[in-house]
This record gives sequence, C-alpha cells and structure tokens, in this order.
Amino acid sequence: MSERDDDRPGRARGATRRKVLGIGGALGLTAATGLSTAAALARHPPFTGDELRSAAPLPPAFQVPLPLPSVLAPISTSGGIDRYEITQREAAVEILPGVRTPMWTYGGTFPGPTIESRRGRPVTVRHHNELPVPTVVHLHGGHTPASADGYPTDLVLPEGWPDPARTGRAGHGMSGHGMSGHGASGMQGMRDPRAVVTRLTRDYTFPLDQRPALLWYHDHRMDFTAPAIWRGLAGMHIVRDEAEDSLGLPAGRRELPLMIADRVFTAAGALDYPALDPTLRGRPGVRDTYLAGVLGDVILVNGAPWPVHEVDAARYRLRVLNASNARHYELEAVTDNGRRLDLVQVGADQGLLAAPVAHRLLPIAPAERYDVVIDFAGVPVGGRVRVVNRLGSGRTRDVMAFRVAREATDESRVPRVLSRDLPAWRRSDAARVRELSFRAGRMHGGHGWLIDGRPFDPARTDVTVPLGDVEVWRLVADVHHPVHLHLVGFRVLSRGGRPPLPHDAGLKDTVSLRPGESAEIITRFDGYRGRYLFHCHNAEHEDMGMMANLEVV
Repeated sequence: MSERDDDRPGRARGATRRKVLGIGGALGLTAATGLSTAAALARHPPFTGDELRSAAPLPPAFQVPLPLPSVLAPISTSGGIDRYEITQREAAVEILPGVRTPMWTYGGTFPGPTIESRRGRPVTVRHHNELPVPTVVHLHGGHTPASADGYPTDLVLPEGWPDPARTGRAGHGMSGHGMSGHGASGMQGMRDPRAVVTRLTRDYTFPLDQRPALLWYHDHRMDFTAPAIWRGLAGMHIVRDEAEDSLGLPAGRRELPLMIADRVFTAAGALDYPALDPTLRGRPGVRDTYLAGVLGDVILVNGAPWPVHEVDAARYRLRVLNASNARHYELEAVTDNGRRLDLVQVGADQGLLAAPVAHRLLPIAPAERYDVVIDFAGVPVGGRVRVVNRLGSGRTRDVMAFRVAREATDESRVPRVLSRDLPAWRRSDAARVRELSFRAGRMHGGHGWLIDGRPFDPARTDVTVPLGDVEVWRLVADVHHPVHLHLVGFRVLSRGGRPPLPHDAGLKDTVSLRPGESAEIITRFDGYRGRYLFHCHNAEHEDMGMMANLEVV
C-alpha cells in the first residue's frame, strides 16, 4: 500500500457463470491484468459470486408472517452497566414452513436476540460457547476497545478443543488458511502471539459512547466467518439516545428491524453451503465455483422466507441490515398497481444523517445498514406494497411485502434536520493519504483475495495510525468489495473522482466498491489504541485473505 502526504485528488449456471467471477480462471485473469479487466467486467451483472440452488420445496412469496426478533432482557443493571448472557448453541429452527433446520444460533433463535442500549451506558455480554468449534464475537459498527472488538484469533474454545498454545497455531487449530480449491498448502504453524484465548465463556464489554445506530453482532473467527454467519450466528444491536427519541420518527410497533439474508436448503431442509470441510474444524474455504462468493436462492427477512407484514396506513421506520455473505440488493418499494413509494433515508451505518434523503432505488451491500421511513398512508386498505430487489432474478427478485390492514392516526414526522453532530472532517485535516487495492490473486498455492497483494496474516501490522489522526484512504477494487473498517465511522468523499452517490450520505463503516471503482473515505482514528481490522465484507473474500491489520498507537 502506498502512503503519501499529498492531497491529490446469480444466477450462476452455464454461460452466465463465466460473467460473475465464479471460476478460478476469471480470478486469475483479474489478478494478472488488474483494473483494465475489472473495468470490462463492470459491464456484466452487478453482483459477484455464484448461486447455489435449493433442493427443498420452497414456499410461495408473501405468505409467511414477518417474525420480529425478541429483545434480550439484561440479567443485571447494577453499577451503571447492563449485563447480558447469550449461549451459542445448536438448535432446530423453523425457517421453511413446517420444517426444522439445524442451525448454529445465539440463544436458540435466528436471528439472535436484539440488544437495545442507551448511548454512553456500557453493556457487558457474556457469551457461552456450546458449539463444536471456536467462536469470536464482533459488534459490527461498535466503537469498541480492541480487547472486546472480536479479533479473529481471540477465540472462545468449546469443551475438548485442543489448547492453541500446545498446538502452536494461531488459536484456530486448522490445517489451512484463507484459501480455497485444490493445491492449497495452508499456513500450518502460523502463530499469533497476541491472541487472547478463553475456554467456554468470554465477557465482551462495549462502552457504546457513540451515535445512536443499528449495529449487528456476528461471528468473526479467522477463516470461518462466512460459514458461521451462514449457519446463523448473527443478531442486531440498537443504540438509542434522547436526541433521537425527540425527533418524532416512527417508533414502537412502527419501527421494524429487518435483517435480510439469502440462504440455500437441502432436500431435508438443512442449510446447504459449499464448504471444503463441512465440520468447519479443518480446511477453510469453499469449492472453486464459489470463490467469488456464495449466493443463496431463498431471501430471508428476520429468518423468514419472503415474509409479509400487516401495517397501518401510516409511516414506518425500517432498520434494514444486509446480513448476506455476498449478495447485493437494490431495494424498491412498489404497489401492486406499479406505483413506487419513496424510501426516505434518515440514517446510515453509523446513525442519523444531517437531513433526510429520498430514494426510489436503494442499493445495499453486505454489512451495510440503512434507516429508512416509508409512508403507507396513500395505499388503500387491503393494498399491498412489495419490496423487490432490482438486482435479483426469478425468486431472488422478491424480498418481502407489506399489506395495509387499517386506517390509523399518525403523529410521526420526518424533520428536515435530523442531526447536528456529524463530524466535519476536511481534506486539509488529513495527516496523510493512503491508497489500498482490493484484488484477486494467488496465495499458498490457490486462489485468494488480497489487500495490496498480500493475504491476511495476524502476525503482521499493515497500517499504523497515531491516535487522533485524520486520514484519507483511497480504495481501489477489481470486482465488488464492500470494505469495512473496525473502530471508526467514515465519510465517503468521492467515487471515481466524482462526488459521492446519494446513498453515501452520512457516517458509514462499510463502503460498497463496484467493479473497477475507486472511492475516497475520510475518518479520524480516535477513541482507543490497539489492534483492529479492515477487510472486505463479502464473507468468502474475507475468509480467503482479504483482511488487514490496523494498529492505532
């Protein structure tokens, strides 16, 4: 990576598969020829990955009621800290109607229970690991000390798992690292001397001294994040404060958290995933066809396939999270007679915008969150509003539906000014400019995904930043890469040398790079010193090396 002090500015079957970087040859071509190839590939379908197909009978769209994840109650609120307990365990969960699907869960449900917090009030979550493999918990979007950020080798070991100090590996007990396909030689014996490993339980303390926002928690174990999330290890965490409460946005039952995720089911109703080692104990990675990402053919919202939700003829606040491994969405709300409703964005990954932004189409990449208000007042009682994915085809074009059940009074509003506390960083504030490339490449005898030509190594420091410094980062992609920074939020300054797009507004922690695209972001590295990460949040890319270390000193 270069560092300068200047301020210059799906469907994957048959022939279609060759268009979406689902095979090793395309990856090798991209790695060899760089952005010229990537720019050409940008004309192809706007997704990266290969679609796996379900063998199970699938229900019709818009028949299963939308579930709402339970809100977890604290076990203690003494001493100014809210304390929670979550047991990570296997459970049989009804996803497809009438079918029990074995899943890995937080507390026996998918999604896991939602935690609701108040800004500045610390939370401690004790996680118990009763799963058959080690786990790590990362609070995505949390402004969190490094000790609780969920570094990929800071494992919670299950009963009977070998001691990593004795095996000499980086706390994961694996025979390979971050590669896929045949011929991968692995990184046996790779050590992480800084790993903090516990057995059975771990307490994660989150100060939550940050703007109100929708965060989410998920597994972050090195090399196995993608299959762990796919199996169910994901949940939402909402931070609130008094200033947001006073705005008059839709609240109570008219505020809906919506976790969107795609999955695939076997004929028996189990989750299907193309892991090289289905036990997730040994060799990481996926079969060659799915190197670019695993796409499912069933769209779940809060764990239900293509659900429907009854609403009043009033405004609703939708807290939307894309928890898919690799699938991108372009969301549109449309009535059965073809009228499109505005999606009025009031917040981004890291909380409220300065002012609302109205969209007809809203793209959302893996790990991004959007806080939008939709007004059903103009839809007649009995009418239906479908949320569709303009990037999908066939059954992946449908996401969910709302059915207007009744007239109702509505005292909510969307004020013209939402927040006055967004940071006002300027280019002239930046101590330095960095440039980082996110591209496919070769690693350890196989295909991987690299940052500046190198795969992830927990023993290497990639970027060192003094605490409090403002920096501009230029991120360059070959194919789709949703790039996520731990610890901090950032503003998008530009895309391809042009102004940011309307959906880039506000403070974000994940930016979606499109094929052949560059983007500039600006942030201040404040709050805590220690070791953090930045990585692609296409979870298969992340597991296959596209992650790097950030040291705040």
